[in-house]
Amino acid sequence: MLAGAHHDPHALLGAHPVRGGVAFRVLRPYARAVTVLAKGLRAELHDEGDGLFSGVLPLREVPGYSLLVTYDDNEIEAEDPYRFLPALGELDLHLIGEGRHEELWTALGACPMTHQGVPGTRFTVWAPNALGVRVTGDFCYWDGTAYPMRSLGSTGVWELFLPGVGEGALYKFEITRPDGSHTLRADPMARRTEVPPATASIVTGSHHVWQDELWMAARGDRPVHESPFSVYEVHLASWRPRLTYRQLAEQLPAYVRDLGFTHVEFLPVAEHPFGGSWGYQVTGFYAPTARMGTPDDFRFLVDALHRAGIGVIVDWVPAHFPKDDWALASFDGRTLYEHEDPARSEHPDWGTLEFDYGRKEVRNFLVANATYWCEEFHIDGLRVDAVASMLYLDYSREAGQWSPNEHGGRENLDAVAFLQEMNATVYRRCPGVITIAEESTAWDGVTRATHHVGPGGFGGLGFGLKWNMGWMHDSLGYAAHEPVHRKYHHHEMTFSMVYAYSENYVLPISHDEVVHGKRSLVSKMPGDWWQRRATHRAYLGFMWAHPGKQLLFMGQEFAQGAEWSETHGPDWWLLDPSYSAEPDHRGVRDLVRDLNTVYRDAPPLWQRDTDPDGFAWIAGDAAEDNVFAFLRHDASGAPLLAVSHFSPVVRHDYRLGVPDSVSAWTEVLNTDAARYGGGDIRNEDPLKPDSTPSHGRPVSIQLTLPPLATVWLRPV
Repeated sequence: MLAGAHHDPHALLGAHPVRGGVAFRVLRPYARAVTVLAKGLRAELHDEGDGLFSGVLPLREVPGYSLLVTYDDNEIEAEDPYRFLPALGELDLHLIGEGRHEELWTALGACPMTHQGVPGTRFTVWAPNALGVRVTGDFCYWDGTAYPMRSLGSTGVWELFLPGVGEGALYKFEITRPDGSHTLRADPMARRTEVPPATASIVTGSHHVWQDELWMAARGDRPVHESPFSVYEVHLASWRPRLTYRQLAEQLPAYVRDLGFTHVEFLPVAEHPFGGSWGYQVTGFYAPTARMGTPDDFRFLVDALHRAGIGVIVDWVPAHFPKDDWALASFDGRTLYEHEDPARSEHPDWGTLEFDYGRKEVRNFLVANATYWCEEFHIDGLRVDAVASMLYLDYSREAGQWSPNEHGGRENLDAVAFLQEMNATVYRRCPGVITIAEESTAWDGVTRATHHVGPGGFGGLGFGLKWNMGWMHDSLGYAAHEPVHRKYHHHEMTFSMVYAYSENYVLPISHDEVVHGKRSLVSKMPGDWWQRRATHRAYLGFMWAHPGKQLLFMGQEFAQGAEWSETHGPDWWLLDPSYSAEPDHRGVRDLVRDLNTVYRDAPPLWQRDTDPDGFAWIAGDAAEDNVFAFLRHDASGAPLLAVSHFSPVVRHDYRLGVPDSVSAWTEVLNTDAARYGGGDIRNEDPLKPDSTPSHGRPVSIQLTLPPLATVWLRPV
């Protein structure tokens, strides 16, 4: 018991009928005396040494009792934790043992509750290799000797109900490893943590009263694939540095709504020890980071965004976890969350550990975590990070550093099964939620249903959307070339349409593209400041018209020139009216607002994003002119014509073939407009087709193409 290696402390401690009465045993290190208090009873127990107090009282049955514990400097009356039955039910244990507990957070961790009529907290933890586990915290001066937990059968779950311990208490688990050594660990299921670098878990419960009923009831009414979907990606800690969740709730919803984005996407908000990881090295998978407030404060932010009509996506990181010795790594003295094969557990790129997706309890931990964020925080989407690193056994590994699967292939079959289960569970339990894969390879069927088997023999992974990393890489490469050279790279802008309908895509200009020497979006563009801004605007116009959903990282909406840094966030001073170049940056932000406004009101740009019949090239081969012209159609066939021109010259009377069903076209957006900082070269009057054939069509229009600009036209 004193070594922390007892698996059933309740069999020794507490009150037990014996011959001659009831035996009481209490473990209270540093106590001078312990007295049993019951109705009509006050009996001091015998000091056995080492903090153990015991006695046999001549009673016929175990009474309701409490303990009076005397120390050198004070005396406290407390309930005895070892008089309580287990506070975890048999069904919970069965589901945990099966790896199928879809609400795992209700069974494991620290749960404030009233048990057998007494308020307190139930502590439970999965540690199947431990010789013993004790609860310790600020309620016992971080000496857990008095609070050993009991093992509940063969599930590996340890449990203890501590009366009198409530919300706000700090705690950890002190685990005795198989070799007899001890390790002090934060709770893997903690719903709240201390502010890093402190690492204790905190007992918490939710008291937030949600006010987003209308949003939640309607969010699944229309499939995301057939809806407008433009995303503003945000690193919460640096969007407005030092703001809390509640302060962010006063500013972020209004800003995003004003710009017209349909969703925000947060870089990971789960607790992480190192801010420089941006949240991608998670230690507290069930706890929103405490840097900006409590879990209820985070709920308040999500609620405010929903009430502003904005969906919330969070980055979710099930691919790996850091090696901190107070967190998940070798949690109970042996490999547990990580794979037992060192070649499979060590992530070669990030100095982290990979989850063992073949272990049912680990898979349950992650699948339940996905539903936890959606159900407990009303999250509308999960963007799953680093999916490619999960799918391939040879990811970033050389020959000889990995072993094939049972079929001789390089696919991680356990990870495939996990992702399929996660997606199927989320979509079943959380109507209206979308899952999004950051997957950079040509894996077949990332957004295909899990029950539809592809040519490779695998069912789909079941994601709703996938980041189009190929489009991002190719289009940014094209835009970075001087205009005179772009004709040699024309295919980099058109190739995406070869595979545009192989998956359901998001077009991401994310944080990864504007850090670590990659430069901000506007700084990638060649030429002088006017040309860089013009190309930036034209690129955004092309992006918003291209099939797929849009994602833009904060700061790029106003053409921030510097790379993003998590230490100071966006350069908001660029929008200060006292700054001489403020109109240049405000103009780009005005364009983003208008892109989103026109986009949301134009079903051709989103209604058939996943249908090849919703797109048609007009001019996909105008390399000499650096022109890309195409049609988008809505479900009824109504068109929108998008023309992007990436040369710094004006092209007058530029002829494009158009459908003969439209009598006249009018500009609805022009990225060269003066209010955006452009030269204001526009097509003011409606453009009427004439009978001159062009681009394989019987009629055509002649329009003026502004320099480095995108123009959208719709039927009059």
